[in-house]
Amino acid sequence: MLRTVSAAFAATSLFALTAPALADTLIDNVDGVTIDGEGKVLRFTGLVFDEDGKVVQVLARGDKRPQVDYRLDGEGRVMIPGMIDAHVHVMDIGFGALTLDLSDTTSLEEALAKIKAFADENPGRPWILGRGWNQEKWGLGRFPTAAELDAVVADRPVWLERADNHANWGNTLAITTAGVTAKTADPTGGVIIRDAKGAPAGVFVDSAKQLVGKVVPPPRPEDRDLAFARAQDVLLAKGVTAVADMGTGMADWGTYRRAGDSGRLRVRIMAYANSFETLELVAGPEPTGWLYEDKLRMGGIKIYLDGALGSRGASLKEPYADQAGAKGLAFLTPAQLRNLMSRAALDNFQTAVHAIGDAANADVLAAISELSDSYEGDRRWRIEHAQIIDPADIPQLGQHGIIASMQPLHQTSDRTMAEARLGPDRLDGAYPWRSVVNVGGRLAFGSDAPVEPADPFAGLAAAISRTDASGQPFGGWFPQQTVSREQALAGFTSDAAFAGFAEGRFGRLIPGERADFLLVDRDPLLASPDEIRATQVQEVWIGGVKVRGE
Repeated sequence: MLRTVSAAFAATSLFALTAPALADTLIDNVDGVTIDGEGKVLRFTGLVFDEDGKVVQVLARGDKRPQVDYRLDGEGRVMIPGMIDAHVHVMDIGFGALTLDLSDTTSLEEALAKIKAFADENPGRPWILGRGWNQEKWGLGRFPTAAELDAVVADRPVWLERADNHANWGNTLAITTAGVTAKTADPTGGVIIRDAKGAPAGVFVDSAKQLVGKVVPPPRPEDRDLAFARAQDVLLAKGVTAVADMGTGMADWGTYRRAGDSGRLRVRIMAYANSFETLELVAGPEPTGWLYEDKLRMGGIKIYLDGALGSRGASLKEPYADQAGAKGLAFLTPAQLRNLMSRAALDNFQTAVHAIGDAANADVLAAISELSDSYEGDRRWRIEHAQIIDPADIPQLGQHGIIASMQPLHQTSDRTMAEARLGPDRLDGAYPWRSVVNVGGRLAFGSDAPVEPADPFAGLAAAISRTDASGQPFGGWFPQQTVSREQALAGFTSDAAFAGFAEGRFGRLIPGERADFLLVDRDPLLASPDEIRATQVQEVWIGGVKVRGE
Protein backbone atom coordinates (compact mmCIF):
# COMPACT_ATOMS: atom_id res chain seq x y z
CA MET A 1 0.00 0.00 0.00
CA LEU A 2 1.12 3.63 0.01
CA ARG A 3 4.32 4.43 1.85
CA THR A 4 4.21 8.21 2.11
CA VAL A 5 1.78 10.78 3.39
CA SER A 6 1.24 13.65 0.98
CA ALA A 7 0.96 17.32 1.79
CA ALA A 8 -2.75 17.08 0.95
CA PHE A 9 -3.34 15.17 4.17
CA ALA A 10 -1.41 17.68 6.23
CA ALA A 11 -3.50 20.47 4.73
CA THR A 12 -6.75 18.88 5.85
CA SER A 13 -5.61 19.00 9.46
CA LEU A 14 -5.59 22.80 9.24
CA PHE A 15 -9.39 22.67 9.45
CA ALA A 16 -9.18 22.27 13.22
CA LEU A 17 -6.83 25.24 13.51
CA THR A 18 -8.75 27.67 11.30
CA ALA A 19 -12.38 26.96 12.31
CA PRO A 20 -13.79 30.07 14.02
CA ALA A 21 -15.29 30.07 17.47
CA LEU A 22 -19.06 29.69 17.32
CA ALA A 23 -21.77 31.99 18.65
CA ASP A 24 -25.49 32.35 17.90
CA THR A 25 -25.82 32.64 14.14
CA LEU A 26 -28.73 33.31 11.80
CA ILE A 27 -28.56 32.28 8.18
CA ASP A 28 -31.43 34.18 6.62
CA ASN A 29 -32.94 34.47 3.16
CA VAL A 30 -32.80 30.77 2.31
CA ASP A 31 -35.24 28.49 0.52
CA GLY A 32 -35.13 25.86 3.25
CA VAL A 33 -36.45 22.30 3.09
CA THR A 34 -36.28 19.69 5.84
CA ILE A 35 -38.18 16.78 7.35
CA ASP A 36 -39.83 17.82 10.62
CA GLY A 37 -40.30 15.87 13.84
CA GLU A 38 -43.45 14.21 12.47
CA GLY A 39 -41.81 13.12 9.23
CA LYS A 40 -43.45 15.83 7.13
CA VAL A 41 -41.81 18.36 4.83
CA LEU A 42 -41.14 21.69 6.51
CA ARG A 43 -40.23 24.76 4.49
CA PHE A 44 -38.47 27.73 6.08
CA THR A 45 -36.53 30.88 5.23
CA GLY A 46 -34.12 31.23 8.14
CA LEU A 47 -32.12 29.02 10.50
CA VAL A 48 -30.63 29.96 13.87
CA PHE A 49 -28.00 27.81 15.56
CA ASP A 50 -26.08 28.32 18.78
CA GLU A 51 -22.44 28.19 19.81
CA ASP A 52 -22.68 24.41 20.24
CA GLY A 53 -23.68 24.04 16.61
CA LYS A 54 -27.26 23.05 17.40
CA VAL A 55 -30.39 24.42 15.78
CA VAL A 56 -32.26 26.89 18.00
CA GLN A 57 -34.98 28.18 15.66
CA VAL A 58 -36.40 27.41 12.24
CA LEU A 59 -37.98 30.57 10.87
CA ALA A 60 -40.78 30.98 8.36
CA ARG A 61 -41.04 34.01 6.10
CA GLY A 62 -43.17 36.12 8.44
CA ASP A 63 -41.43 35.19 11.69
CA LYS A 64 -39.64 37.90 13.66
CA ARG A 65 -35.87 37.56 13.38
CA PRO A 66 -34.08 37.27 16.73
CA GLN A 67 -31.03 39.20 17.88
CA VAL A 68 -27.94 37.13 17.14
CA ASP A 69 -24.17 37.53 17.16
CA TYR A 70 -23.78 36.77 13.46
CA ARG A 71 -26.18 37.11 10.57
CA LEU A 72 -25.43 35.61 7.16
CA ASP A 73 -27.33 36.12 3.90
CA GLY A 74 -28.22 32.84 2.19
CA GLU A 75 -28.87 34.78 -1.04
CA GLY A 76 -32.06 32.84 -1.70
CA ARG A 77 -30.24 29.54 -2.11
CA VAL A 78 -31.79 26.18 -1.28
CA MET A 79 -30.89 24.84 2.17
CA ILE A 80 -31.42 21.15 2.92
CA PRO A 81 -30.18 18.84 5.69
CA GLY A 82 -26.77 17.28 5.24
CA MET A 83 -27.13 14.03 3.35
CA ILE A 84 -26.71 10.79 5.32
CA ASP A 85 -25.45 7.70 3.50
CA ALA A 86 -26.89 4.74 5.38
CA HIS A 87 -24.43 2.17 4.02
CA VAL A 88 -20.82 2.87 3.03
CA HIS A 89 -17.35 1.43 3.53
CA VAL A 90 -15.44 4.54 4.54
CA MET A 91 -11.87 3.29 4.37
CA ASP A 92 -12.53 1.49 1.08
CA ILE A 93 -13.62 4.84 -0.36
CA GLY A 94 -10.31 6.34 0.68
CA PHE A 95 -8.11 3.49 -0.47
CA GLY A 96 -10.09 3.34 -3.71
CA ALA A 97 -9.16 6.96 -4.33
CA LEU A 98 -5.48 6.14 -3.79
CA THR A 99 -5.23 2.94 -5.83
CA LEU A 100 -6.22 1.70 -9.30
CA ASP A 101 -9.84 2.44 -10.20
CA LEU A 102 -11.38 0.22 -12.87
CA SER A 103 -14.99 1.27 -12.33
CA ASP A 104 -15.10 3.28 -15.55
CA THR A 105 -13.81 0.48 -17.81
CA THR A 106 -16.26 -0.98 -20.31
CA SER A 107 -14.24 -3.90 -21.69
CA LEU A 108 -11.58 -6.37 -20.60
CA GLU A 109 -9.16 -4.84 -23.09
CA GLU A 110 -9.70 -1.36 -21.67
CA ALA A 111 -9.19 -2.67 -18.13
CA LEU A 112 -5.97 -4.48 -19.03
CA ALA A 113 -4.61 -1.37 -20.71
CA LYS A 114 -5.40 0.68 -17.61
CA ILE A 115 -3.78 -1.91 -15.33
CA LYS A 116 -0.61 -1.90 -17.42
CA ALA A 117 -0.45 1.90 -17.49
CA PHE A 118 -0.91 2.08 -13.72
CA ALA A 119 1.83 -0.49 -13.14
CA ASP A 120 4.19 1.37 -15.48
CA GLU A 121 3.47 4.66 -13.71
CA ASN A 122 4.06 3.16 -10.27
CA PRO A 123 7.22 1.00 -10.56
CA GLY A 124 7.91 1.22 -6.81
CA ARG A 125 4.68 -0.39 -5.65
CA PRO A 126 5.34 -3.99 -4.56
CA TRP A 127 1.71 -4.97 -5.25
CA ILE A 128 -0.70 -3.53 -7.81
CA LEU A 129 -3.95 -3.05 -5.91
CA GLY A 130 -7.26 -1.69 -7.10
CA ARG A 131 -10.96 -2.26 -7.46
CA GLY A 132 -14.05 -1.72 -9.61
CA TRP A 133 -13.91 -4.36 -12.36
CA ASN A 134 -17.17 -5.83 -13.55
CA GLN A 135 -17.27 -8.61 -16.12
CA GLU A 136 -21.00 -8.02 -16.65
CA LYS A 137 -20.39 -4.40 -17.61
CA TRP A 138 -17.67 -5.60 -19.96
CA GLY A 139 -20.06 -8.03 -21.67
CA LEU A 140 -17.46 -10.74 -21.12
CA GLY A 141 -19.85 -13.55 -20.27
CA ARG A 142 -17.29 -15.11 -17.89
CA PHE A 143 -14.84 -14.17 -15.18
CA PRO A 144 -11.44 -12.75 -16.25
CA THR A 145 -8.36 -14.93 -15.74
CA ALA A 146 -4.94 -14.75 -14.13
CA ALA A 147 -3.36 -15.42 -17.53
CA GLU A 148 -4.95 -12.26 -18.90
CA LEU A 149 -3.45 -10.27 -16.04
CA ASP A 150 -0.08 -11.96 -16.52
CA ALA A 151 0.02 -10.65 -20.08
CA VAL A 152 0.21 -7.06 -18.81
CA VAL A 153 1.81 -7.40 -15.35
CA ALA A 154 3.80 -10.53 -14.51
CA ASP A 155 6.66 -9.14 -12.38
CA ARG A 156 4.54 -8.06 -9.39
CA PRO A 157 1.46 -9.48 -7.69
CA VAL A 158 -1.81 -7.96 -8.87
CA TRP A 159 -4.92 -8.12 -6.67
CA LEU A 160 -8.09 -6.35 -7.82
CA GLU A 161 -11.47 -6.20 -6.11
CA ARG A 162 -14.68 -6.60 -8.10
CA ALA A 163 -17.16 -3.71 -8.15
CA ASP A 164 -19.44 -5.39 -5.59
CA ASN A 165 -16.63 -6.23 -3.12
CA HIS A 166 -17.57 -9.92 -3.34
CA ALA A 167 -14.82 -11.24 -5.61
CA ASN A 168 -11.16 -10.53 -6.34
CA TRP A 169 -9.05 -11.09 -9.45
CA GLY A 170 -5.37 -11.91 -9.15
CA ASN A 171 -2.47 -12.70 -11.43
CA THR A 172 -0.38 -15.85 -11.19
CA LEU A 173 2.26 -14.25 -8.96
CA ALA A 174 -0.37 -13.16 -6.44
CA ILE A 175 -1.83 -16.67 -6.35
CA THR A 176 1.51 -18.45 -6.02
CA THR A 177 2.73 -15.96 -3.40
CA ALA A 178 -0.28 -16.98 -1.33
CA GLY A 179 0.47 -20.68 -1.88
CA VAL A 180 -2.92 -21.41 -3.46
CA THR A 181 -2.91 -24.45 -5.75
CA ALA A 182 -5.29 -26.89 -7.34
CA LYS A 183 -5.22 -28.82 -4.05
CA THR A 184 -6.51 -25.83 -2.06
CA ALA A 185 -10.08 -26.49 -1.01
CA ASP A 186 -12.86 -23.95 -1.32
CA PRO A 187 -13.44 -22.35 2.11
CA THR A 188 -16.86 -22.26 3.71
CA GLY A 189 -18.80 -19.41 2.13
CA GLY A 190 -16.40 -18.99 -0.77
CA VAL A 191 -15.47 -20.32 -4.20
CA ILE A 192 -12.19 -20.51 -6.09
CA ILE A 193 -12.95 -20.18 -9.80
CA ARG A 194 -10.94 -22.96 -11.47
CA ASP A 195 -9.76 -23.89 -14.94
CA ALA A 196 -10.44 -27.18 -16.70
CA LYS A 197 -7.65 -28.87 -14.71
CA GLY A 198 -8.90 -27.63 -11.34
CA ALA A 199 -6.20 -25.02 -10.87
CA PRO A 200 -7.10 -21.50 -9.65
CA ALA A 201 -8.12 -19.54 -12.74
CA GLY A 202 -7.70 -16.09 -11.19
CA VAL A 203 -10.96 -15.11 -9.45
CA PHE A 204 -11.80 -15.76 -5.81
CA VAL A 205 -15.38 -15.29 -4.61
CA ASP A 206 -16.47 -14.12 -1.15
CA SER A 207 -14.60 -15.84 1.70
CA ALA A 208 -12.11 -17.34 -0.79
CA LYS A 209 -10.71 -13.81 -1.22
CA GLN A 210 -8.90 -14.16 2.08
CA LEU A 211 -6.76 -16.99 0.70
CA VAL A 212 -4.77 -14.38 -1.21
CA GLY A 213 -5.76 -11.28 0.71
CA LYS A 214 -3.98 -12.50 3.83
CA VAL A 215 -0.58 -12.04 2.17
CA VAL A 216 -1.21 -8.54 0.83
CA PRO A 217 0.95 -6.09 2.83
CA PRO A 218 -1.31 -4.15 5.22
CA PRO A 219 -1.35 -0.36 5.09
CA ARG A 220 0.51 1.55 7.78
CA PRO A 221 -1.28 3.94 10.16
CA GLU A 222 -0.15 6.96 8.15
CA ASP A 223 -1.49 5.31 4.98
CA ARG A 224 -4.83 4.84 6.71
CA ASP A 225 -4.87 8.46 7.86
CA LEU A 226 -4.30 9.63 4.30
CA ALA A 227 -7.00 7.30 2.97
CA PHE A 228 -9.47 8.55 5.56
CA ALA A 229 -8.73 12.17 4.67
CA ARG A 230 -9.43 11.35 1.02
CA ALA A 231 -12.63 9.51 1.95
CA GLN A 232 -13.92 12.54 3.85
CA ASP A 233 -13.12 14.76 0.86
CA VAL A 234 -15.06 12.44 -1.45
CA LEU A 235 -18.08 12.37 0.84
CA LEU A 236 -18.18 16.10 1.55
CA ALA A 237 -17.89 16.95 -2.14
CA LYS A 238 -21.26 15.25 -2.65
CA GLY A 239 -22.87 16.76 0.44
CA VAL A 240 -22.61 13.68 2.64
CA THR A 241 -22.24 14.80 6.24
CA ALA A 242 -22.89 11.49 8.02
CA VAL A 243 -22.56 7.80 7.19
CA ALA A 244 -23.19 4.33 8.52
CA ASP A 245 -19.84 2.57 8.16
CA MET A 246 -20.56 -1.09 7.54
CA GLY A 247 -17.83 -3.45 8.71
CA THR A 248 -15.61 -1.19 10.84
CA GLY A 249 -12.43 -2.97 11.88
CA MET A 250 -10.09 -2.20 14.77
CA ALA A 251 -7.64 -0.42 12.48
CA ASP A 252 -10.50 1.64 11.04
CA TRP A 253 -11.73 2.61 14.49
CA GLY A 254 -8.19 3.63 15.46
CA THR A 255 -8.03 5.82 12.36
CA TYR A 256 -11.30 7.54 13.24
CA ARG A 257 -10.19 8.07 16.83
CA ARG A 258 -6.88 9.61 15.72
CA ALA A 259 -8.82 11.96 13.46
CA GLY A 260 -11.21 12.85 16.27
CA ASP A 261 -8.44 13.46 18.78
CA SER A 262 -6.59 15.79 16.40
CA GLY A 263 -9.66 17.68 15.13
CA ARG A 264 -9.61 16.11 11.66
CA LEU A 265 -12.90 14.19 12.00
CA ARG A 266 -15.47 16.07 9.93
CA VAL A 267 -18.01 13.49 8.72
CA ARG A 268 -20.23 11.82 11.35
CA ILE A 269 -19.74 8.06 11.52
CA MET A 270 -22.21 5.50 12.84
CA ALA A 271 -19.91 2.47 13.02
CA TYR A 272 -21.00 -1.17 12.73
CA ALA A 273 -18.24 -3.58 13.75
CA ASN A 274 -16.89 -6.20 11.38
CA SER A 275 -16.71 -8.86 14.10
CA PHE A 276 -17.60 -9.56 17.70
CA GLU A 277 -13.92 -9.28 18.57
CA THR A 278 -13.90 -5.70 17.30
CA LEU A 279 -17.22 -4.96 18.96
CA GLU A 280 -16.00 -6.17 22.34
CA LEU A 281 -12.62 -4.44 22.12
CA VAL A 282 -14.14 -1.11 21.13
CA ALA A 283 -17.48 -1.01 22.92
CA GLY A 284 -17.27 -3.65 25.62
CA PRO A 285 -20.59 -4.60 27.19
CA GLU A 286 -22.80 -2.00 25.45
CA PRO A 287 -22.82 0.53 22.59
CA THR A 288 -20.35 3.35 23.00
CA GLY A 289 -21.47 6.85 23.76
CA TRP A 290 -21.38 9.51 21.07
CA LEU A 291 -17.87 10.94 20.78
CA TYR A 292 -16.51 14.22 19.43
CA GLU A 293 -19.81 16.12 19.57
CA ASP A 294 -21.92 13.38 17.98
CA LYS A 295 -19.36 12.49 15.30
CA LEU A 296 -18.52 8.89 16.20
CA ARG A 297 -20.30 5.96 17.81
CA MET A 298 -20.17 2.19 17.58
CA GLY A 299 -23.62 0.82 18.22
CA GLY A 300 -23.91 -2.39 16.24
CA ILE A 301 -22.40 -5.18 14.19
CA LYS A 302 -22.45 -6.09 10.50
CA ILE A 303 -23.27 -9.75 9.79
CA TYR A 304 -22.87 -11.31 6.33
CA LEU A 305 -25.51 -13.85 5.39
CA ASP A 306 -24.85 -14.26 1.65
CA GLY A 307 -22.89 -12.88 -1.28
CA ALA A 308 -23.88 -10.71 -4.25
CA LEU A 309 -25.84 -11.25 -7.45
CA GLY A 310 -22.98 -10.26 -9.74
CA SER A 311 -20.73 -13.07 -8.55
CA ARG A 312 -23.73 -15.44 -8.14
CA GLY A 313 -23.14 -15.48 -4.42
CA ALA A 314 -26.56 -14.14 -3.39
CA SER A 315 -28.51 -16.98 -1.75
CA LEU A 316 -31.65 -17.77 -3.77
CA LYS A 317 -34.65 -20.01 -3.16
CA GLU A 318 -34.45 -21.34 -6.72
CA PRO A 319 -31.38 -21.80 -8.96
CA TYR A 320 -29.93 -18.94 -10.96
CA ALA A 321 -31.55 -18.64 -14.37
CA ASP A 322 -28.13 -18.36 -16.00
CA GLN A 323 -26.32 -21.12 -14.11
CA ALA A 324 -28.11 -24.41 -13.69
CA GLY A 325 -28.15 -25.79 -10.17
CA ALA A 326 -26.44 -22.80 -8.53
CA LYS A 327 -28.31 -21.17 -5.66
CA GLY A 328 -25.55 -18.94 -4.32
CA LEU A 329 -23.65 -18.98 -1.05
CA ALA A 330 -25.17 -19.15 2.41
CA PHE A 331 -22.46 -18.00 4.82
CA LEU A 332 -24.35 -19.03 7.96
CA THR A 333 -26.80 -21.72 8.90
CA PRO A 334 -30.13 -20.54 10.35
CA ALA A 335 -28.94 -21.55 13.81
CA GLN A 336 -25.64 -19.67 13.42
CA LEU A 337 -27.44 -16.53 12.28
CA ARG A 338 -29.79 -16.61 15.23
CA ASN A 339 -26.95 -17.21 17.65
CA LEU A 340 -25.01 -14.20 16.34
CA MET A 341 -28.03 -11.91 16.35
CA SER A 342 -28.95 -13.07 19.84
CA ARG A 343 -25.41 -12.52 21.08
CA ALA A 344 -25.54 -8.90 19.89
CA ALA A 345 -29.07 -8.28 21.18
CA LEU A 346 -28.16 -9.50 24.67
CA ASP A 347 -25.95 -6.42 25.07
CA ASN A 348 -28.31 -4.09 23.19
CA PHE A 349 -26.19 -3.90 20.06
CA GLN A 350 -28.00 -3.34 16.80
CA THR A 351 -27.62 -5.98 14.08
CA ALA A 352 -27.19 -5.08 10.42
CA VAL A 353 -27.48 -8.27 8.35
CA HIS A 354 -26.28 -8.31 4.75
CA ALA A 355 -28.94 -10.20 2.78
CA ILE A 356 -29.30 -9.90 -1.00
CA GLY A 357 -30.97 -13.07 -2.31
CA ASP A 358 -34.56 -14.06 -1.56
CA ALA A 359 -33.48 -17.10 0.46
CA ALA A 360 -31.17 -14.98 2.61
CA ASN A 361 -33.85 -12.35 3.15
CA ALA A 362 -36.41 -15.01 4.10
CA ASP A 363 -33.95 -16.41 6.63
CA VAL A 364 -33.19 -13.10 8.32
CA LEU A 365 -36.88 -12.17 8.40
CA ALA A 366 -37.66 -15.47 10.10
CA ALA A 367 -34.82 -14.91 12.56
CA ILE A 368 -36.10 -11.43 13.42
CA SER A 369 -39.60 -12.79 13.96
CA GLU A 370 -38.29 -15.40 16.40
CA LEU A 371 -35.87 -13.12 18.24
CA SER A 372 -38.41 -10.33 18.64
CA ASP A 373 -40.29 -12.56 21.05
CA SER A 374 -37.20 -12.76 23.27
CA TYR A 375 -35.76 -9.27 22.88
CA GLU A 376 -38.36 -6.61 23.41
CA GLY A 377 -37.92 -2.90 23.01
CA ASP A 378 -36.72 -0.74 20.13
CA ARG A 379 -34.29 -3.01 18.30
CA ARG A 380 -34.42 -1.55 14.79
CA TRP A 381 -33.24 -4.77 13.17
CA ARG A 382 -31.48 -3.76 9.95
CA ILE A 383 -31.37 -5.69 6.70
CA GLU A 384 -28.62 -4.38 4.46
CA HIS A 385 -29.45 -4.34 0.72
CA ALA A 386 -32.66 -6.45 0.79
CA GLN A 387 -32.37 -6.52 -2.98
CA ILE A 388 -34.32 -9.64 -3.93
CA ILE A 389 -37.29 -10.57 -1.75
CA ASP A 390 -39.98 -13.15 -2.40
CA PRO A 391 -43.19 -11.08 -2.71
CA ALA A 392 -44.78 -13.43 -0.18
CA ASP A 393 -42.16 -12.36 2.39
CA ILE A 394 -42.41 -8.58 1.86
CA PRO A 395 -45.22 -8.02 4.44
CA GLN A 396 -42.79 -9.12 7.17
CA LEU A 397 -40.73 -5.99 6.47
CA GLY A 398 -43.49 -3.99 8.11
CA GLN A 399 -43.16 -5.86 11.39
CA HIS A 400 -40.86 -5.68 14.42
CA GLY A 401 -39.44 -2.25 13.55
CA ILE A 402 -37.30 -3.59 10.69
CA ILE A 403 -35.14 -1.12 8.77
CA ALA A 404 -34.65 -1.92 5.08
CA SER A 405 -31.28 -0.33 4.32
CA MET A 406 -31.28 -0.14 0.52
CA GLN A 407 -29.18 1.50 -2.18
CA PRO A 408 -31.11 3.03 -5.11
CA LEU A 409 -28.11 3.11 -7.45
CA HIS A 410 -27.78 -0.68 -7.20
CA GLN A 411 -31.06 -0.99 -9.09
CA THR A 412 -29.89 1.17 -11.97
CA SER A 413 -26.49 -0.56 -12.18
CA ASP A 414 -27.72 -4.11 -11.71
CA ARG A 415 -31.04 -4.29 -13.55
CA THR A 416 -29.85 -6.08 -16.69
CA MET A 417 -27.67 -8.39 -14.62
CA ALA A 418 -30.62 -9.07 -12.29
CA GLU A 419 -32.76 -9.95 -15.29
CA ALA A 420 -30.14 -12.43 -16.43
CA ARG A 421 -29.56 -13.93 -12.98
CA LEU A 422 -33.24 -14.31 -12.08
CA GLY A 423 -35.13 -14.50 -15.37
CA PRO A 424 -38.26 -12.47 -16.20
CA ASP A 425 -40.61 -14.30 -13.83
CA ARG A 426 -38.76 -13.60 -10.56
CA LEU A 427 -38.38 -9.82 -10.62
CA ASP A 428 -41.51 -8.71 -8.77
CA GLY A 429 -39.59 -8.56 -5.51
CA ALA A 430 -36.44 -6.96 -6.95
CA TYR A 431 -35.39 -3.71 -5.25
CA PRO A 432 -38.95 -3.30 -3.90
CA TRP A 433 -38.78 0.16 -2.32
CA ARG A 434 -42.43 1.17 -2.53
CA SER A 435 -43.57 -2.27 -1.43
CA VAL A 436 -41.54 -1.83 1.76
CA VAL A 437 -43.25 1.49 2.45
CA ASN A 438 -46.69 0.09 1.59
CA VAL A 439 -46.44 -2.65 4.22
CA GLY A 440 -45.36 -0.18 6.89
CA GLY A 441 -41.62 -0.74 6.66
CA ARG A 442 -38.98 1.96 6.97
CA LEU A 443 -36.36 2.73 4.37
CA ALA A 444 -32.85 4.01 4.91
CA PHE A 445 -31.08 4.93 1.69
CA GLY A 446 -27.35 4.75 0.95
CA SER A 447 -24.84 4.02 -1.79
CA ASP A 448 -22.66 1.09 -0.66
CA ALA A 449 -19.73 3.28 -1.72
CA PRO A 450 -17.28 2.59 -3.19
CA VAL A 451 -19.40 -0.11 -4.88
CA GLU A 452 -21.52 2.79 -6.18
CA PRO A 453 -20.53 6.46 -6.09
CA ALA A 454 -21.24 8.19 -2.79
CA ASP A 455 -23.67 10.50 -4.58
CA PRO A 456 -26.97 10.97 -2.71
CA PHE A 457 -28.42 13.16 -5.45
CA ALA A 458 -27.96 10.41 -8.03
CA GLY A 459 -29.56 8.11 -5.45
CA LEU A 460 -32.51 10.49 -5.01
CA ALA A 461 -33.03 10.61 -8.77
CA ALA A 462 -32.96 6.82 -9.07
CA ALA A 463 -35.35 6.39 -6.15
CA ILE A 464 -38.05 8.57 -7.71
CA SER A 465 -37.61 7.40 -11.31
CA ARG A 466 -36.08 3.89 -11.47
CA THR A 467 -33.98 5.19 -14.38
CA ASP A 468 -30.23 5.58 -14.78
CA ALA A 469 -28.21 8.67 -15.68
CA SER A 470 -29.09 8.27 -19.36
CA GLY A 471 -32.81 8.04 -18.59
CA GLN A 472 -33.02 4.32 -19.26
CA PRO A 473 -35.19 2.39 -19.36
CA PHE A 474 -37.85 4.77 -20.60
CA GLY A 475 -40.56 5.11 -17.98
CA GLY A 476 -38.49 3.36 -15.33
CA TRP A 477 -37.64 -0.25 -14.48
CA PHE A 478 -40.69 -1.59 -12.62
CA PRO A 479 -41.81 2.00 -12.00
CA GLN A 480 -44.42 0.85 -9.50
CA GLN A 481 -41.52 0.55 -7.04
CA THR A 482 -40.55 4.23 -7.13
CA VAL A 483 -40.95 6.34 -4.00
CA SER A 484 -42.03 9.97 -3.66
CA ARG A 485 -39.55 12.81 -3.52
CA GLU A 486 -40.40 13.33 0.15
CA GLN A 487 -39.80 9.65 0.96
CA ALA A 488 -36.51 9.69 -0.95
CA LEU A 489 -35.28 12.81 0.88
CA ALA A 490 -36.25 11.27 4.22
CA GLY A 491 -34.40 8.08 3.24
CA PHE A 492 -31.18 10.07 2.83
CA THR A 493 -31.71 12.27 5.91
CA SER A 494 -34.11 11.72 8.81
CA ASP A 495 -34.80 8.03 8.20
CA ALA A 496 -31.11 7.28 7.67
CA ALA A 497 -30.40 8.93 11.04
CA PHE A 498 -33.23 6.97 12.67
CA ALA A 499 -31.76 3.75 11.28
CA GLY A 500 -28.60 4.44 13.29
CA PHE A 501 -30.30 5.59 16.52
CA ALA A 502 -29.20 9.16 15.73
CA GLU A 503 -32.57 10.88 15.66
CA GLY A 504 -32.61 13.87 17.98
CA ARG A 505 -28.91 14.41 17.25
CA PHE A 506 -28.75 15.01 13.49
CA GLY A 507 -30.61 14.32 10.25
CA ARG A 508 -33.27 17.04 10.43
CA LEU A 509 -33.02 20.80 10.69
CA ILE A 510 -35.21 21.16 13.77
CA PRO A 511 -34.49 22.65 17.20
CA GLY A 512 -32.13 20.57 19.32
CA GLU A 513 -30.42 18.73 16.45
CA ARG A 514 -27.01 19.53 14.98
CA ALA A 515 -26.89 22.23 12.33
CA ASP A 516 -25.69 19.97 9.52
CA PHE A 517 -26.87 21.45 6.24
CA LEU A 518 -26.10 22.09 2.61
CA LEU A 519 -26.60 25.05 0.35
CA VAL A 520 -27.38 23.72 -3.12
CA ASP A 521 -28.42 25.19 -6.45
CA ARG A 522 -31.84 23.50 -6.78
CA ASP A 523 -34.73 22.11 -4.79
CA PRO A 524 -34.77 18.28 -4.92
CA LEU A 525 -38.50 18.25 -4.19
CA LEU A 526 -39.25 20.30 -7.31
CA ALA A 527 -36.56 19.24 -9.77
CA SER A 528 -36.70 16.51 -12.40
CA PRO A 529 -34.54 13.39 -11.99
CA ASP A 530 -32.01 14.74 -14.50
CA GLU A 531 -31.89 18.05 -12.68
CA ILE A 532 -31.46 16.35 -9.32
CA ARG A 533 -28.48 14.37 -10.65
CA ALA A 534 -26.88 17.66 -11.73
CA THR A 535 -27.23 19.27 -8.28
CA GLN A 536 -24.27 21.42 -7.32
CA VAL A 537 -23.31 21.42 -3.65
CA GLN A 538 -22.18 24.96 -2.96
CA GLU A 539 -21.56 24.86 0.79
CA VAL A 540 -21.39 22.14 3.44
CA TRP A 541 -21.90 22.93 7.14
CA ILE A 542 -21.49 20.42 9.97
CA GLY A 543 -22.40 21.39 13.51
CA GLY A 544 -22.72 25.03 12.50
CA VAL A 545 -19.23 25.14 10.97
CA LYS A 546 -18.67 25.52 7.25
CA VAL A 547 -16.40 22.68 6.17
CA ARG A 548 -16.64 23.07 2.41
CA GLY A 549 -17.42 25.92 0.02
CA GLU A 550 -16.39 29.51 -0.49
